[in-house]
Amino acid sequence: MTAAHIFQRPFGELLRQWREHRRLSQLELSVQAEISTRHLSFLETGRAKPSRDMVLHLAEHLDLPLRERNHLLLAGGYAPVYAESALDSPRMAAVCEAIRRLLTAHDPYPAVVVDRNWDLVDANAGIGLLSEGVDPDLLANVLRASLHPEGLAPHIVNLGEWRAHLLGRLRRQIAVTADPRLGELYKELCDYPCDQPEPEVELPGPGDILVPLRVRRAGRELSFFSIVATFGTPLDVTVSELMIESFYPADPATAAYLRDTAS
Repeated sequence: MTAAHIFQRPFGELLRQWREHRRLSQLELSVQAEISTRHLSFLETGRAKPSRDMVLHLAEHLDLPLRERNHLLLAGGYAPVYAESALDSPRMAAVCEAIRRLLTAHDPYPAVVVDRNWDLVDANAGIGLLSEGVDPDLLANVLRASLHPEGLAPHIVNLGEWRAHLLGRLRRQIAVTADPRLGELYKELCDYPCDQPEPEVELPGPGDILVPLRVRRAGRELSFFSIVATFGTPLDVTVSELMIESFYPADPATAAYLRDTAS
């Protein structure tokens, strides 16, 4: 579904789609939003036109991402309220400075910044440990770079486990955003070969508390876990869709290797 198709769709149809996507009945949404079921029904059938405040009110209770709130406003006949700023615009200077500070401080451990589509926005020098040998054409998208057979995948010791983890994250993102582009990416990634079993449910092994990324580098096995960070109070579409993933050593041997490499 293209943005143009979204904008051309009637407000009521788009509202009903989101309500059903969230698996809510008209009664459940009306109770949550504290409006009458009759009024909600009229909005969905086009018998009533929503006010701007009502569009934002329903978008809030449907927990729509900022981009989708703008789409709903446009469908209702209103201008978007959430800006989508370019990263190199002056208003984004503080955001970019904070990101760069985090990335630099995290060296020599790897860290990346991605957007809504998992396209690479920025990275620190430490990411070179993971990206070495990856087809340069794949580096534009972190998921492709990770799971493609010409990417990092051949070097991942626990490929089946890590692949299942990444695909699970992507499925959950699709469930929230209903983004068709992410759905296409998911199908593409599922078609990549994997010669290891992929667990349907992530279950801990003895002593495990996190799913590690275990990679072969420099003739040794290195193990990492990651922390994902987002901006806490975004009011801009671009800011709301940025994600910072920072990798940390999961065992003393990996930590020692990174310290020695950095020194």
